[in-house]
Amino acid sequence: MKTIRDLDIEEKRTLIRVDFNVPLDENGHITDDTRIRRSLKTIERALEKKAKIILASHMGRPGGKPDPALSLSPAAARLGELLGETVRLAPLQDMAAGVGEGEIVLLENLRFHPGEEENSDDFGRSLAGLCDVYINEAFSVSHRQNASVCAVARHAPETGAGFLLESELLWHERAFQSPARPLAAVIGGAKISGKIEALKNLADIVDILIIGGAMANTFLKSAGIGVGKSLFEEKRLDMARAVMESARERGPELLIPVDVAASGTLEAGAEREVFAAGEIPEDQMALDIGPETSAIFAKALGRARTIVWNGPMGAFEYPPFDRGTMDMARSVAESGAFSAAGGGDTVAAVNRAGAADKISHISTGGGAFLALLEGKTLPGVAALH
Repeated sequence: MKTIRDLDIEEKRTLIRVDFNVPLDENGHITDDTRIRRSLKTIERALEKKAKIILASHMGRPGGKPDPALSLSPAAARLGELLGETVRLAPLQDMAAGVGEGEIVLLENLRFHPGEEENSDDFGRSLAGLCDVYINEAFSVSHRQNASVCAVARHAPETGAGFLLESELLWHERAFQSPARPLAAVIGGAKISGKIEALKNLADIVDILIIGGAMANTFLKSAGIGVGKSLFEEKRLDMARAVMESARERGPELLIPVDVAASGTLEAGAEREVFAAGEIPEDQMALDIGPETSAIFAKALGRARTIVWNGPMGAFEYPPFDRGTMDMARSVAESGAFSAAGGGDTVAAVNRAGAADKISHISTGGGAFLALLEGKTLPGVAALH
């Protein structure tokens, strides 16, 4: 796979697939421009080479038809501010008009066209017709078979990865192909069902596997430990048992909560009581890991030399049930290990804990990050070979 370093983009029409799917408030103002900022290095490289720059992105889920509320107009304006350049927003039906010398064009929301999410070969061919070089800079959608990620690469004269996509792949290589050991994986979140493949894969390759969040309730229940009225997945108990058995057979140290913080209601400011795992009252639910569990997890991470983290340790959106997740963020940050964190909730927790500058790599992708943890090759990456 080539990267932007290997490609001749000098004064050439260069189509860069970015991810400007940024959050907007009720007035259409961007509330977090991180994804735009993370693409600047590649765009600035193209500017240095005097490339004719065409940017392409999606926004939300318009269902294959135009929706003014999901226009990329705010993203175009913000990018222009950051670059100190004019960024022209181009309707999809005007794609053939191309881009002039020294101009930056951002195509309107790709998902306004039904062919985008259908991975339409015709739509991909149309996008490829705009450029001499295609660059994928959108790691966060590279797990999806969309036309601007896959089909376009079949028809573009030259293809390669931008700096952001390259960095996302390099952390994975460092963490899983040649890791400094012990290698620890921290997996949290609500449901085991969405992460079972990742858990199976990780159980085969890591030295320490830490399970937190509501999914830990399913593991506790599968081991015959009572969880009160906590959220757990009845249909996934066998899966949890299989992961635990796999860990026992293959040797990774598997850690699940030994105590939890529980409450009768899930709301900010609710009373938080700590119980040993298995002693949760029937009218209460586990909403966070407890202090003893946090200490055990922190000690294990202190031994790790590589850490990968996906998913919060509890209902961190509702303080005081954010303590376990905040403790985890600080433990990862202070471990001294090479660390990577991915997933929207995980990144939000890292930022809230003020630990972002001590995490080695913070991923821009949720689903794509998880797909790498599952051991999968991303379609958008495979398309570049």
